[in-house]
Amino acid sequence: MPEQQHLKDHYQEARIFARRMVVAALAIVMLLGVLLARLYNLQVVNYQDYVTQSDRNRVQVQPLPPTRGLIYDRQGRLLADNRPSYNLTLIKEQITDLPATLELLGQLVDLKEGDVEEFEKRLKQRRRPFEAVPLSYRLTEEEIARLAVNEYRLPGVKVSAQLVRDYPMKSLLAHTVGYVGRINDRELAAFDEQEYRLYSGTHTVGKVGLEREYESTLLGEVGYQYVETNARGRVLRVLESIAPVPGKNLQLYLDIDIQREAIEALGDYRGAVVALDVKTGGVLAMASTPSYDPNLFVTGISYKDYRALNESLDLPLYNRAIQGQYPPGSTVKPMLGLAALHNGVVTPESFVRDPGFYQIEGEKRLYRDWKRQGHGRHVDLLQAVTESCDTYFYDTAYRMGIDAIHEFGSHFALGERTGIDIPSERRGIWPSKQWKREARGRAWYPGDTVNVGIGQGAVLTTPLQMAAMTATIASRGRFIEPHLVHTMGEEKVPSSINELSTVSQKNWDFIFATMKNVVHGVRGTAKSISTGLTYHMAGKTGTAQVVGIAQGEKYDSEALLERQRDHALFVAFAPVEDPKIAVAVIVENGEKSSKAARVARRVIDRYLAIEAELELKQELKQEVTGQAATVGRLVNTPTAPAPINPRRSYPGSQGQQDT
Repeated sequence: MPEQQHLKDHYQEARIFARRMVVAALAIVMLLGVLLARLYNLQVVNYQDYVTQSDRNRVQVQPLPPTRGLIYDRQGRLLADNRPSYNLTLIKEQITDLPATLELLGQLVDLKEGDVEEFEKRLKQRRRPFEAVPLSYRLTEEEIARLAVNEYRLPGVKVSAQLVRDYPMKSLLAHTVGYVGRINDRELAAFDEQEYRLYSGTHTVGKVGLEREYESTLLGEVGYQYVETNARGRVLRVLESIAPVPGKNLQLYLDIDIQREAIEALGDYRGAVVALDVKTGGVLAMASTPSYDPNLFVTGISYKDYRALNESLDLPLYNRAIQGQYPPGSTVKPMLGLAALHNGVVTPESFVRDPGFYQIEGEKRLYRDWKRQGHGRHVDLLQAVTESCDTYFYDTAYRMGIDAIHEFGSHFALGERTGIDIPSERRGIWPSKQWKREARGRAWYPGDTVNVGIGQGAVLTTPLQMAAMTATIASRGRFIEPHLVHTMGEEKVPSSINELSTVSQKNWDFIFATMKNVVHGVRGTAKSISTGLTYHMAGKTGTAQVVGIAQGEKYDSEALLERQRDHALFVAFAPVEDPKIAVAVIVENGEKSSKAARVARRVIDRYLAIEAELELKQELKQEVTGQAATVGRLVNTPTAPAPINPRRSYPGSQGQQDT
């Protein structure tokens, strides 16, 4: 019988099972070790990193934009305000399909031309994670309602309330106050870390005018809040908040009533008016026409509107008051007359013969007077200023020389920036030998000096410079740097002062008399505006050629295009006895200086009427205050008690009733 075979080896199975148990145990131990090592790495080694990442997913830092400072005129009327606006913003990190979302929003909201393009540009700019990017501004109530109904379809889309700049005076102050606009790529690229932090949460920056000059003052200090959000980005609670610091308010010297009068007086003409306070250098009015509505730029101007403004022949975006450079014409004659008196070139009694032209000895060229037949045989300085005799000033300038003329005129801010507190001021040209050599590479000729004598040739000035020159004359040589802003918050803005103290009071008095005669004299070139004047005004008319007229030819207005006709100018100050206001006016292609003179009179009339009204209000206020103080003293004065009448009964007394 064969040997019986064992079907199962229990010993072998036990050994295999034991080996497998050991391997499994070792595997479990190894895996457990890996798990423990990983836990150690997460909980100990990299704990802080993962906590930070977790907090970033859960906690977000949101900037709180400050409220921009307001701008007021000298009587406290609002010129630049902040108005609430509902804006459509998108958070890219919370949107799964951005193109589809934009397409849907285009069906729900009236997106203007270029809104999506601007949004995509801003999306590529440097920004914080989960920072909302604006797509459209100033949503209507109907649009807000449509977005609310479709909120479930629009993750990452928010309607946020925000303060946006508003200019209630619109075109009246566009060139002076300026405007804010969206921060563009060029400006953002120029920001340093500090500026980038300051502009977190805001999308606009001052572009022109006071808004740009005082940007750091008006902007304020950005605040922050730390918020906890859920997985969808919805804010659950505010963990910590740092409030923003609002910008400082500005109060100007400028008076909106005087500004409005200047604009209305210019009417449909292109031109500029600058009115200065002689005592302080404050700008009471600065008008440039035509103008534009600055509100168009605040949230982004359309291509159509900007093209219309930028391509207009009338240049509405151009601030003529500080950027327009014009030959001042005869308006510089009082200053040149004062220079000639001061340098001993002429005396009040000096005279010239005026046959209607002037000729430099040895030259054939004739320098024509505006009056073809001349002003007579004995023209002195009083008559020369009163009647604006060119020949007198040709001769005076030639004898004085360009060196003396340039040096004296420099004290009146000619050829230099006045230092006014708005950007883009141009310096004009007050020529000299050195200037011509450097600018044109040519020598200076006597004929150049003759042309400077009547404010022509190479001479160019801005309306602001003409006003500053006039104010300096009115204050007898005290040049005060023009300023628009009076106070920033509670802080007064200082102005520099330069005294021209070497000119004698006798010479100042004489120049005052010549300018007064321009308006009030029988033969004054501005006598047409003297009718009905209740105060004395000193002034000087002027015209400036736009195109050259050949020697011997007459100026023919009808033969010229409207934009080739002479500019009309006028400078003035009043009252002569105690000057308070100085005004410079240019009417482009206005031809007759009387047009500019009428504008100046309206501005000065308005200013003096306002001053009288303000003085009356102040007197009434002081009177009321004085009466109130008197009443208060009487009420608070202790009085002796009245004697008790024994025949009268008093409450609680047992006396006999009075009969």
